[in-house]
Amino acid sequence: MIEVRNLVKNFDGLEALKDINLTINDGDIISLIGPSGSGKSTLCRCIHGLETPDGGEILLDGEVMDHKNKAKFLEQRKKMGFVFQHFNLFNNKTVIQNCMLAQTITLGKSAQEAEKTAMEYLTRVGLADKRDAYPSKLSGGQKQRVAIARALVNDPKILLSDEATSALDPKITRDILDLLQKINRELGITVVVVTHQMEVVKQICQRVAFLKHGVVLAEGKPEDLFVRPNEDIKAFLGTDSGVLPEDGVNIQLFFSDESADEPVITMMARELGIDFSICWGKLEDFRSNVYGSLVINVKDKDETDVIAYLTAHRITWEVL
Repeated sequence: MIEVRNLVKNFDGLEALKDINLTINDGDIISLIGPSGSGKSTLCRCIHGLETPDGGEILLDGEVMDHKNKAKFLEQRKKMGFVFQHFNLFNNKTVIQNCMLAQTITLGKSAQEAEKTAMEYLTRVGLADKRDAYPSKLSGGQKQRVAIARALVNDPKILLSDEATSALDPKITRDILDLLQKINRELGITVVVVTHQMEVVKQICQRVAFLKHGVVLAEGKPEDLFVRPNEDIKAFLGTDSGVLPEDGVNIQLFFSDESADEPVITMMARELGIDFSICWGKLEDFRSNVYGSLVINVKDKDETDVIAYLTAHRITWEVL
């Protein structure tokens, strides 16, 4: 659906994006994450065309997005909807008018046709009864639902969301994420989510790209990146295994959905007849699949037996 090749973007001589390469498949829900200033929002805006790259290219459905060919570029942009962090609704227009405006201006639809489409999507996001309300009378979650409906009225293939839930409370965030999943599932729309919220990534995203200093440092399934994070992701998440014992051997175990429910630890202690300490651990829910890790400390003399046992039971491990 989207292919980013060697993308470069500068602001006042500073490189915001440095040789970015990324492929986003049709039907994906993918997140762009990273610390503030990492370039994730800039990359999202370049994909949509709100920013013009200084080098490289972006392909949409196999065709290069050509900013110099205005007519073709505008046609390509119609395939994308954009949801902003702060809603960007027109406060002097009603909900239905906000959703009609882009259709009448961009697509040249009649008012009657635009209203029909707007109501279809307001119904889909659960706000048909708010059609004549002004944004000032809506909650933050309702405003974001209107923004999503407005982004969908042009029937895009791709929905880009730039920190769309960062200003919302946890309950409303979950509701918005459920809505994005529903849109992806029912309409087949590819969803690109810019976020710094790990709950967003874990709840809906099938893939994640981690950016830092304008570079994609890691890419893959969220569970692969966050259950076994590299040093950059550990620093971003602000989590580690803490202070570990200096004596003995510290071994970290990684659990997939298949192994998370197995009583491996108690079985190992019983079958090997050894004692060990549990130093640190966590299990997390990724799209209803449980993944996690655990750090244990074993005596030096037991290291070989423990590693052999874990390997035989297909538990991924590493010595810290």
